[in-house]
Parts: sequence; C-alpha cells; structure tokens
Amino acid sequence: MRLTTRTFRGGAVALAAALALAGCASSGKLRSDYDPGADFGSYRTYGFIDHKDEQNYQSFFHQYMVEAITLEMEKRGYVKSDDPDLLVNFNGILQDKTQVRTTPAPTPMYGGYYGYRTGYYGAWGAYPYAQETHVSQYTEGTFNIDLVDAKRKQLVWEAVGIGRVSDSDLENLEERVKEGVPRFFEQYPFVAGDPNPRPTG
Repeated sequence: MRLTTRTFRGGAVALAAALALAGCASSGKLRSDYDPGADFGSYRTYGFIDHKDEQNYQSFFHQYMVEAITLEMEKRGYVKSDDPDLLVNFNGILQDKTQVRTTPAPTPMYGGYYGYRTGYYGAWGAYPYAQETHVSQYTEGTFNIDLVDAKRKQLVWEAVGIGRVSDSDLENLEERVKEGVPRFFEQYPFVAGDPNPRPTG
C-alpha cells in the first residue's frame, strides 16, 4: 500500500480537519488513551488552544467544534475559564492512499481465457494459476482531540479517529460535527474533580 500525505495551509487546514472528522464519524475507528499519572481529580476548568488561520480569523468548522466540545465538557462538569486546568486541542489530516490487492485469476477450468476448457477438463493440483491485481485509490482522514494539562504543558488524554473520506462528508458539516464529537468523548472516562475513571464506550 502506498500513501501520500497532503500538507494544508491556512483555511485548508480547517477543510482537511472537517473532512477527517466527518469520515471518522461516519465510518471510522476510534481509539483513546490517557496518562495514568495525571491527577484528573484536580481538573475542574478548561479552555481552548487558539486556532486561527493566516488571515487571523476562525473558520465555521472551528466554531462548530468549539460549540460541540463545550457541550461535552460541560456535561462532565467542567467550567470554561481564562485560566484553565485543561486545554483542548484538535487537528485533522488527510492522506491519499493506493490499495493494491492480488487475487487468484479464474481457474483454468472456469471462465476467463481458459473458458474453452469448461466442462471438459481441469488442471493438475499444482497448476500455476495466474494472479489478478486490483488497484484502488481512496482518501483516509485522521482526526485527534487532545486534552492538555495547562500548567505542565503535558498531554493527558487523546482520542483518535481514522476513517475513509469522501466529498459527501462535507455535506451538512455542522450536523457531522454534532454527530462526531460525542463519539470521541464517549471514550473519555473522567468527570470534573473526580480522579476515578469510569467505563467508556
């Protein structure tokens, strides 16, 4: 399998992130992890790492993300603050991939070039069957949501989603964000002020 990573600048970063999140939300796989040495019981407030493009403004996608994450954090008892215990960060990337699969060609007795043998005879057991190669291209999105200990500048939790992306993933983007972000936070096992993780999923 070959892959090419696209590098995005400015507003295209938001586009890549939006596609990646949408793909992960609709068809992707999610995983998460947290720092077992972090004192989650001491975290009660949160804020966002500032995301602005080269023109110094925030995209609609960023606004949708902030609204959705705010809802999930407040469900868990965290309060937004200018001097937060936790900082929230998020990012997405797209990769163009080529998948190559090799499968046996039709058997000598049935179909393909060897169809003329059909119904009359087959090959011996160790006959060197031909191989067919199938090549397909697709785009894969990876999206992260991170929680960072603001004082230590240390990652304490992350959720990562990976999924195939299509142009249709940009349709109804606000709804895609509302659908996708809760799926990520289903993997977060803590509530504000409580050091004990809870079951997730």
